[in-house]
Amino acid sequence: MSFSFDVTHRLEGAPGRAGAIHTPHGDIETPAFVVVGTKATVKAVLPESVSDLGAQAVLANAYHLYLQPGSDLIDEAGGLSTFMNWPGPTFTDSGGFQVMSLGAGFKKVLAMDTAGLQNDDVIAEGKTRMAHVDEDGVTFKSHLDGNRHRFTPEISMRIQHELGADIMFAFDELTTLMNTRAYQESSVERTHRWAERCLAAHAQLTTERADKPYQALFGVIQGAQYEDLRRAAARGLASLEVDGQAFDGFGLGGALEKENLGTIIGWMVDELPEDKPRHLLGISEPDDFFAAIEMGADTFDCVNPSRVARNAAIYTADGRYNVNTARHRRSFIPLEEGCDCYTCTHYTRAYLHHLFKAKEMLASTLATIHNERFTVRLVDNIRAALKAGQFHAYKDEFLGRFYSA
Repeated sequence: MSFSFDVTHRLEGAPGRAGAIHTPHGDIETPAFVVVGTKATVKAVLPESVSDLGAQAVLANAYHLYLQPGSDLIDEAGGLSTFMNWPGPTFTDSGGFQVMSLGAGFKKVLAMDTAGLQNDDVIAEGKTRMAHVDEDGVTFKSHLDGNRHRFTPEISMRIQHELGADIMFAFDELTTLMNTRAYQESSVERTHRWAERCLAAHAQLTTERADKPYQALFGVIQGAQYEDLRRAAARGLASLEVDGQAFDGFGLGGALEKENLGTIIGWMVDELPEDKPRHLLGISEPDDFFAAIEMGADTFDCVNPSRVARNAAIYTADGRYNVNTARHRRSFIPLEEGCDCYTCTHYTRAYLHHLFKAKEMLASTLATIHNERFTVRLVDNIRAALKAGQFHAYKDEFLGRFYSA
């Protein structure tokens, strides 16, 4: 199959582990941060630069690539890796997050403030509902031209097979923390039924496309903040097999309460097999990495490092700051002292301050290189500390410094 996962080190007293995911395009040492290249590009950065900053894998977005340029075109080009000139492993998501964001208008679900709110018709302020879920799938309007489209588990699988990523995710329904308990229950059940259909479609497409490298399929666990739903969803997906096809790994998905992140991950990990990888979707803040890795998550992805970089926000070991503020106008030092990224070894804060003020495109490129390097390096360092038996010491040292500002 040319896809497998090995655990090489374990964290004493907790489910955390280090290992390696083996794919047709190379290995991923875990824990690892997967850089997001939504539209087959990490915004403002060359694929060669993504490799230079230490990224092991890239994740692209099935919804966006389906709309433009089309998954059939990428298939004809030789798959995502060939199309974007990225030689390493690739992931694609299923489109489930875009269904939620189009339907309810929310971008960030981790830290959503839901105090006193429960409403199945909730929608973000100023947004129009552009997606509607039914038992068979989702109907949505394109954010590009308003045309109507339809995603089902089978369509999502076809799109992702055409994109050709090494790791794909089953089509799921992502709820918000504001949805009622009753809706969360029905959504988890629907996601399970969709998972069965994804496995069946995946088995058929794998047979039809036997000349292509094997693509691994991860099931996505939902259940919001409810322990019984998270555990039941994880057990259900772990035991699911259709036409001889089981899930190759698992996505830890959905809306999460930040303060309970580690606890919720622990519920799911308790129910999952040890010999399959676990990917936590949409996470990149330092404290979340430590909490998730300690409880057994293996890989992560998030647009945040590049998104905030384009708005002049810079990550450092001493916290985050904005380089476009007045105090950096004459600051002739790197974005972060001691950083080995291309930006820090060639440019100063004063130069990036100038680029942002002048609205030059290079500002986004240089800031993104640094933030992605910071994030990739952080998870690499956590992996090294875990292997060396120094995880907790490194956690206390890093978080104490990062959040002391």
